[in-house]
Amino acid sequence: MPLYHTEDQTMLADTVTGFVANAGAIKTQLRRLRDSGDAAGYDPKLWKQFGEMGLTGVLLSEADGGLGLGHVEAGIVLREIGRNLTPSPFLATAVIGATALGAATDEVKGRYLPGIIAGETVLALAVDEGAKHRPERIALRAERAGNGFRLTGAKDFVIHGATADALIVAARTSGSDRDADGITLFAVPRDAAGIGHNAVRLVDSAMASHVTFDGVQVDGGSVIGDVDGGRALLEKVLNAGRVGAAAELNGVGGGAFALTTGYLKTRKQFGRLIGEFQALQHRAAHLYAELEIADAAVIKAQQLLDGGSARAEVMVSVAKAKATLATNLAVREGVQMHGGVGMTDEYDIGLFMKRERALTEFLGDASYHADRVATLSGY
Repeated sequence: MPLYHTEDQTMLADTVTGFVANAGAIKTQLRRLRDSGDAAGYDPKLWKQFGEMGLTGVLLSEADGGLGLGHVEAGIVLREIGRNLTPSPFLATAVIGATALGAATDEVKGRYLPGIIAGETVLALAVDEGAKHRPERIALRAERAGNGFRLTGAKDFVIHGATADALIVAARTSGSDRDADGITLFAVPRDAAGIGHNAVRLVDSAMASHVTFDGVQVDGGSVIGDVDGGRALLEKVLNAGRVGAAAELNGVGGGAFALTTGYLKTRKQFGRLIGEFQALQHRAAHLYAELEIADAAVIKAQQLLDGGSARAEVMVSVAKAKATLATNLAVREGVQMHGGVGMTDEYDIGLFMKRERALTEFLGDASYHADRVATLSGY
Protein backbone atom coordinates (compact mmCIF):
# COMPACT_ATOMS: atom_id res chain seq x y z
CA MET A 1 0.00 0.00 0.00
CA PRO A 2 1.18 3.58 -0.63
CA LEU A 3 2.70 5.31 2.37
CA TYR A 4 0.31 8.25 2.36
CA HIS A 5 -3.28 8.86 3.35
CA THR A 6 -6.30 8.08 1.22
CA GLU A 7 -8.81 10.77 0.29
CA ASP A 8 -11.08 9.85 3.21
CA GLN A 9 -8.17 9.83 5.63
CA THR A 10 -7.05 13.23 4.34
CA MET A 11 -10.54 14.60 4.97
CA LEU A 12 -10.40 13.24 8.52
CA ALA A 13 -6.98 14.86 8.98
CA ASP A 14 -8.31 18.23 7.82
CA THR A 15 -11.16 18.03 10.33
CA VAL A 16 -8.98 16.91 13.22
CA THR A 17 -6.28 19.47 12.47
CA GLY A 18 -8.66 22.41 12.84
CA PHE A 19 -10.39 20.98 15.89
CA VAL A 20 -7.26 20.17 17.89
CA ALA A 21 -5.42 23.36 16.88
CA ASN A 22 -8.32 25.49 18.11
CA ALA A 23 -9.45 23.60 21.19
CA GLY A 24 -6.23 21.95 22.29
CA ALA A 25 -3.60 24.56 21.54
CA ILE A 26 -0.60 24.75 23.84
CA LYS A 27 -1.50 27.99 25.57
CA THR A 28 -5.17 27.09 26.11
CA GLN A 29 -4.56 23.59 27.42
CA LEU A 30 -1.06 22.49 28.43
CA ARG A 31 0.14 25.69 30.06
CA ARG A 32 -3.19 26.36 31.79
CA LEU A 33 -3.43 22.85 33.24
CA ARG A 34 0.22 22.80 34.24
CA ASP A 35 0.23 26.22 35.86
CA SER A 36 -2.97 25.53 37.78
CA GLY A 37 -1.62 22.26 39.15
CA ASP A 38 -4.59 20.34 37.73
CA ALA A 39 -4.77 16.87 39.30
CA ALA A 40 -6.13 15.10 36.21
CA GLY A 41 -3.67 16.52 33.71
CA TYR A 42 -6.31 16.88 30.99
CA ASP A 43 -9.53 18.82 30.46
CA PRO A 44 -12.70 16.67 30.80
CA LYS A 45 -14.62 19.22 28.70
CA LEU A 46 -12.21 18.76 25.82
CA TRP A 47 -12.40 14.97 26.21
CA LYS A 48 -16.16 15.33 25.95
CA GLN A 49 -15.69 17.24 22.69
CA PHE A 50 -13.58 14.38 21.34
CA GLY A 51 -16.57 12.14 22.06
CA GLU A 52 -19.06 14.49 20.42
CA MET A 53 -16.96 14.38 17.24
CA GLY A 54 -16.94 10.57 17.32
CA LEU A 55 -13.16 10.41 17.68
CA THR A 56 -13.19 8.39 20.90
CA GLY A 57 -14.78 5.47 19.05
CA VAL A 58 -12.36 5.44 16.14
CA LEU A 59 -11.06 1.91 16.91
CA LEU A 60 -14.31 0.48 18.25
CA SER A 61 -16.40 -1.66 15.94
CA GLU A 62 -19.68 -0.37 14.58
CA ALA A 63 -21.41 -3.17 16.51
CA ASP A 64 -20.01 -1.64 19.70
CA GLY A 65 -21.11 1.86 18.70
CA GLY A 66 -17.79 3.02 17.29
CA LEU A 67 -16.61 4.18 13.86
CA GLY A 68 -15.04 0.85 12.90
CA LEU A 69 -11.90 2.52 11.53
CA GLY A 70 -8.27 1.54 12.10
CA HIS A 71 -4.87 2.49 13.44
CA VAL A 72 -4.13 4.77 10.49
CA GLU A 73 -7.13 6.92 11.44
CA ALA A 74 -6.29 6.79 15.15
CA GLY A 75 -2.78 7.89 14.24
CA ILE A 76 -4.15 10.92 12.41
CA VAL A 77 -5.78 12.06 15.65
CA LEU A 78 -2.69 11.31 17.72
CA ARG A 79 -0.40 13.18 15.34
CA GLU A 80 -2.40 16.36 15.84
CA ILE A 81 -2.50 15.79 19.59
CA GLY A 82 1.31 15.60 19.48
CA ARG A 83 1.71 18.61 17.20
CA ASN A 84 -0.30 20.75 19.64
CA LEU A 85 0.95 19.06 22.85
CA THR A 86 -2.72 18.58 23.77
CA PRO A 87 -3.17 16.87 27.16
CA SER A 88 -5.64 14.09 26.41
CA PRO A 89 -6.48 10.52 27.50
CA PHE A 90 -7.00 9.56 23.83
CA LEU A 91 -4.00 7.22 23.60
CA ALA A 92 -4.64 5.49 26.92
CA THR A 93 -8.39 5.19 26.43
CA ALA A 94 -9.47 5.31 22.78
CA VAL A 95 -6.46 3.30 21.55
CA ILE A 96 -5.04 1.11 24.34
CA GLY A 97 -8.20 0.69 26.39
CA ALA A 98 -10.45 0.23 23.36
CA THR A 99 -8.14 -2.46 21.96
CA ALA A 100 -8.24 -4.36 25.24
CA LEU A 101 -12.01 -4.11 25.59
CA GLY A 102 -12.43 -5.56 22.12
CA ALA A 103 -11.74 -8.95 23.75
CA ALA A 104 -13.96 -8.33 26.80
CA THR A 105 -17.34 -9.83 27.60
CA ASP A 106 -20.51 -7.95 26.80
CA GLU A 107 -20.86 -7.24 30.52
CA VAL A 108 -17.47 -5.50 30.71
CA LYS A 109 -18.06 -3.68 27.45
CA GLY A 110 -21.36 -2.45 28.79
CA ARG A 111 -19.62 -0.96 31.82
CA TYR A 112 -17.14 1.14 29.90
CA LEU A 113 -17.75 1.45 26.15
CA PRO A 114 -20.74 3.84 26.30
CA GLY A 115 -18.71 6.22 28.46
CA ILE A 116 -15.68 6.02 26.17
CA ILE A 117 -17.80 6.77 23.11
CA ALA A 118 -19.39 9.74 24.91
CA GLY A 119 -16.01 11.11 26.00
CA GLU A 120 -16.85 10.63 29.67
CA THR A 121 -14.90 7.49 30.63
CA VAL A 122 -11.11 7.25 30.92
CA LEU A 123 -9.07 4.05 31.12
CA ALA A 124 -5.46 3.45 32.15
CA LEU A 125 -3.04 0.64 31.32
CA ALA A 126 -1.22 -0.89 34.29
CA VAL A 127 1.55 -3.12 32.96
CA ASP A 128 5.03 -1.94 33.98
CA GLU A 129 6.52 -2.74 37.38
CA GLY A 130 9.74 -0.75 37.25
CA ALA A 131 11.35 2.38 35.88
CA LYS A 132 11.68 0.94 32.35
CA HIS A 133 9.16 -0.76 30.06
CA ARG A 134 9.67 -4.49 30.53
CA PRO A 135 6.36 -6.30 29.93
CA GLU A 136 8.21 -9.61 29.67
CA ARG A 137 8.21 -9.63 33.46
CA ILE A 138 4.85 -9.61 35.21
CA ALA A 139 5.06 -10.20 38.95
CA LEU A 140 1.73 -8.82 40.21
CA ARG A 141 -0.21 -11.89 41.32
CA ALA A 142 -3.87 -12.66 40.78
CA GLU A 143 -4.91 -15.64 42.91
CA ARG A 144 -8.29 -17.33 42.68
CA ALA A 145 -10.60 -16.34 45.52
CA GLY A 146 -14.24 -17.42 45.55
CA ASN A 147 -15.81 -16.65 42.19
CA GLY A 148 -13.08 -14.16 41.31
CA PHE A 149 -9.47 -13.19 41.96
CA ARG A 150 -7.40 -11.37 44.55
CA LEU A 151 -4.69 -9.05 43.14
CA THR A 152 -1.50 -8.34 45.07
CA GLY A 153 1.51 -6.34 43.88
CA ALA A 154 2.33 -2.97 42.30
CA LYS A 155 2.44 -1.14 38.99
CA ASP A 156 4.51 1.92 38.16
CA PHE A 157 3.96 4.99 36.00
CA VAL A 158 0.32 4.25 35.18
CA ILE A 159 -0.73 7.20 32.99
CA HIS A 160 -4.03 8.69 34.29
CA GLY A 161 -4.01 5.94 36.92
CA ALA A 162 -5.24 8.06 39.82
CA THR A 163 -8.17 9.58 37.93
CA ALA A 164 -9.19 6.90 35.41
CA ASP A 165 -12.50 5.12 35.80
CA ALA A 166 -10.80 1.73 35.47
CA LEU A 167 -7.38 0.20 35.08
CA ILE A 168 -6.55 -2.48 32.52
CA VAL A 169 -4.24 -4.60 34.67
CA ALA A 170 -1.84 -7.27 33.44
CA ALA A 171 -1.49 -9.83 36.24
CA ARG A 172 0.08 -13.25 36.70
CA THR A 173 -2.39 -16.03 37.37
CA SER A 174 0.16 -18.86 37.06
CA GLY A 175 3.84 -19.54 36.54
CA SER A 176 6.90 -17.49 37.42
CA ASP A 177 7.54 -13.79 36.82
CA ARG A 178 9.20 -14.18 33.41
CA ASP A 179 7.00 -16.91 31.92
CA ALA A 180 5.28 -16.00 28.67
CA ASP A 181 2.15 -17.89 29.67
CA GLY A 182 0.12 -17.41 32.82
CA ILE A 183 -0.90 -13.78 32.12
CA THR A 184 -4.47 -12.52 32.51
CA LEU A 185 -5.89 -9.05 31.89
CA PHE A 186 -8.44 -7.53 34.26
CA ALA A 187 -10.63 -4.42 34.19
CA VAL A 188 -10.31 -3.07 37.73
CA PRO A 189 -12.21 0.00 39.02
CA ARG A 190 -9.79 2.73 40.09
CA ASP A 191 -11.35 2.99 43.55
CA ALA A 192 -11.65 -0.73 44.30
CA ALA A 193 -10.97 -1.64 47.92
CA GLY A 194 -7.27 -2.26 48.49
CA ILE A 195 -5.94 -0.06 45.67
CA GLY A 196 -3.51 2.70 46.61
CA HIS A 197 -2.39 5.58 44.39
CA ASN A 198 0.70 7.75 44.61
CA ALA A 199 0.09 10.34 41.90
CA VAL A 200 3.13 12.03 40.33
CA ARG A 201 3.52 14.73 37.70
CA LEU A 202 5.80 13.69 34.84
CA VAL A 203 8.33 15.90 33.08
CA ASP A 204 5.76 16.79 30.39
CA SER A 205 3.20 17.77 33.09
CA ALA A 206 1.08 14.64 32.49
CA MET A 207 -0.16 12.77 35.56
CA ALA A 208 0.81 9.19 36.36
CA SER A 209 0.37 6.97 39.38
CA HIS A 210 2.38 4.37 41.26
CA VAL A 211 -0.38 1.89 42.07
CA THR A 212 -0.39 -0.72 44.83
CA PHE A 213 -2.77 -3.67 44.99
CA ASP A 214 -3.26 -4.99 48.50
CA GLY A 215 -5.50 -8.02 48.09
CA VAL A 216 -7.82 -6.25 45.62
CA GLN A 217 -10.87 -8.45 45.08
CA VAL A 218 -12.40 -8.62 41.57
CA ASP A 219 -15.11 -10.93 40.27
CA GLY A 220 -14.71 -13.33 37.36
CA GLY A 221 -16.58 -10.91 35.12
CA SER A 222 -13.64 -8.50 35.30
CA VAL A 223 -11.44 -10.84 33.27
CA ILE A 224 -10.64 -9.65 29.75
CA GLY A 225 -9.91 -12.51 27.37
CA ASP A 226 -8.76 -15.90 28.64
CA VAL A 227 -7.40 -16.76 32.07
CA ASP A 228 -3.68 -17.66 31.78
CA GLY A 229 -3.82 -16.97 28.03
CA GLY A 230 -3.58 -13.22 28.03
CA ARG A 231 -0.06 -12.78 26.65
CA ALA A 232 -1.20 -12.58 23.01
CA LEU A 233 -3.91 -10.07 23.94
CA LEU A 234 -1.42 -8.04 25.97
CA GLU A 235 0.95 -7.89 22.99
CA LYS A 236 -1.93 -6.75 20.77
CA VAL A 237 -2.77 -4.01 23.26
CA LEU A 238 0.87 -2.96 23.59
CA ASN A 239 1.38 -2.87 19.83
CA ALA A 240 -1.67 -0.62 19.46
CA GLY A 241 -0.24 1.67 22.14
CA ARG A 242 3.26 1.64 20.68
CA VAL A 243 2.22 2.59 17.16
CA GLY A 244 -0.11 5.20 18.67
CA ALA A 245 2.74 6.64 20.74
CA ALA A 246 4.92 6.66 17.60
CA ALA A 247 2.25 8.64 15.74
CA GLU A 248 2.03 11.13 18.58
CA LEU A 249 5.83 11.38 18.66
CA ASN A 250 5.82 12.24 14.96
CA GLY A 251 3.31 14.97 15.74
CA VAL A 252 5.61 16.30 18.46
CA GLY A 253 8.54 16.23 16.03
CA GLY A 254 6.50 17.94 13.33
CA GLY A 255 5.34 20.61 15.75
CA ALA A 256 8.88 21.26 16.94
CA PHE A 257 10.10 21.44 13.33
CA ALA A 258 7.39 23.94 12.38
CA LEU A 259 8.16 26.07 15.42
CA THR A 260 11.89 26.02 14.64
CA THR A 261 11.62 26.82 10.94
CA GLY A 262 9.24 29.64 11.79
CA TYR A 263 11.86 31.03 14.16
CA LEU A 264 14.57 30.73 11.49
CA LYS A 265 12.44 32.86 9.18
CA THR A 266 11.96 35.70 11.67
CA ARG A 267 15.05 35.86 13.91
CA LYS A 268 17.78 38.19 12.69
CA GLN A 269 21.47 38.11 13.53
CA PHE A 270 24.17 40.36 12.09
CA GLY A 271 21.46 42.03 10.02
CA ARG A 272 20.36 38.79 8.33
CA LEU A 273 17.65 36.21 8.95
CA ILE A 274 19.35 33.23 10.57
CA GLY A 275 17.48 30.99 8.16
CA GLU A 276 19.71 32.35 5.40
CA PHE A 277 22.78 30.76 6.99
CA GLN A 278 23.66 27.66 5.00
CA ALA A 279 24.71 25.62 8.03
CA LEU A 280 21.25 25.98 9.58
CA GLN A 281 19.59 25.23 6.24
CA HIS A 282 21.50 21.96 6.00
CA ARG A 283 20.49 20.98 9.52
CA ALA A 284 16.85 21.80 8.83
CA ALA A 285 16.90 19.81 5.58
CA HIS A 286 18.39 16.79 7.35
CA LEU A 287 15.77 17.01 10.08
CA TYR A 288 12.97 17.23 7.50
CA ALA A 289 14.21 14.03 5.84
CA GLU A 290 14.40 12.16 9.15
CA LEU A 291 10.84 13.18 10.08
CA GLU A 292 9.54 12.06 6.67
CA ILE A 293 11.17 8.63 7.12
CA ALA A 294 9.61 8.34 10.58
CA ASP A 295 6.18 9.22 9.15
CA ALA A 296 6.54 6.52 6.50
CA ALA A 297 7.58 3.92 9.10
CA VAL A 298 4.58 4.71 11.29
CA ILE A 299 2.07 4.61 8.43
CA LYS A 300 3.48 1.27 7.31
CA ALA A 301 3.15 -0.17 10.81
CA GLN A 302 -0.41 1.14 11.08
CA GLN A 303 -1.35 -0.40 7.73
CA LEU A 304 0.13 -3.77 8.69
CA LEU A 305 -1.74 -3.77 12.00
CA ASP A 306 -4.99 -2.89 10.27
CA GLY A 307 -4.40 -5.68 7.75
CA GLY A 308 -3.58 -8.28 10.40
CA SER A 309 -0.14 -8.93 8.88
CA ALA A 310 2.33 -11.25 10.60
CA ARG A 311 4.98 -8.60 9.91
CA ALA A 312 3.15 -5.96 11.93
CA GLU A 313 4.86 -6.71 15.24
CA VAL A 314 8.36 -6.07 13.87
CA MET A 315 7.27 -2.95 12.00
CA VAL A 316 5.63 -1.51 15.11
CA SER A 317 8.97 -1.63 16.91
CA VAL A 318 10.72 -0.15 13.87
CA ALA A 319 8.19 2.68 13.89
CA LYS A 320 8.47 3.37 17.63
CA ALA A 321 12.27 3.37 17.48
CA LYS A 322 12.45 5.58 14.39
CA ALA A 323 9.83 8.04 15.65
CA THR A 324 11.70 8.28 18.94
CA LEU A 325 15.05 9.02 17.28
CA ALA A 326 13.66 11.48 14.73
CA THR A 327 11.64 13.42 17.31
CA ASN A 328 14.55 13.51 19.71
CA LEU A 329 16.62 15.06 16.92
CA ALA A 330 13.80 17.56 16.20
CA VAL A 331 13.58 18.85 19.75
CA ARG A 332 17.35 19.00 20.26
CA GLU A 333 17.87 20.87 17.01
CA GLY A 334 14.93 23.10 17.88
CA VAL A 335 16.39 24.16 21.22
CA GLN A 336 19.85 24.71 19.70
CA MET A 337 18.57 26.76 16.76
CA HIS A 338 16.51 28.91 19.10
CA GLY A 339 19.70 29.68 20.98
CA GLY A 340 19.61 30.76 24.62
CA VAL A 341 15.88 31.58 24.58
CA GLY A 342 15.18 27.94 23.72
CA MET A 343 16.06 27.09 27.33
CA THR A 344 13.42 29.42 28.76
CA ASP A 345 9.86 28.48 29.67
CA GLU A 346 8.53 31.45 27.72
CA TYR A 347 9.25 29.67 24.44
CA ASP A 348 7.25 26.54 23.61
CA ILE A 349 10.15 24.57 22.14
CA GLY A 350 11.15 23.33 25.60
CA LEU A 351 7.65 21.92 26.11
CA PHE A 352 8.09 19.84 22.96
CA MET A 353 11.35 18.45 24.36
CA LYS A 354 9.65 17.46 27.61
CA ARG A 355 6.80 15.70 25.81
CA GLU A 356 9.30 13.85 23.62
CA ARG A 357 11.13 12.62 26.70
CA ALA A 358 7.96 11.19 28.26
CA LEU A 359 6.71 9.56 25.05
CA THR A 360 10.14 8.08 24.39
CA GLU A 361 9.94 6.06 27.61
CA PHE A 362 6.26 5.15 27.21
CA LEU A 363 5.93 1.50 26.09
CA GLY A 364 9.62 1.18 25.29
CA ASP A 365 12.46 3.46 24.20
CA ALA A 366 14.53 3.18 21.02
CA SER A 367 17.00 0.72 22.55
CA TYR A 368 14.21 -1.57 23.76
CA HIS A 369 12.60 -1.66 20.33
CA ALA A 370 15.90 -2.08 18.48
CA ASP A 371 16.54 -5.17 20.60
CA ARG A 372 12.99 -6.33 19.93
CA VAL A 373 13.42 -5.97 16.17
CA ALA A 374 16.60 -8.04 16.33
CA THR A 375 14.93 -10.74 18.45
CA LEU A 376 11.81 -10.97 16.32
CA SER A 377 13.92 -11.08 13.17
CA GLY A 378 15.95 -13.99 14.51
CA TYR A 379 19.26 -12.23 15.10
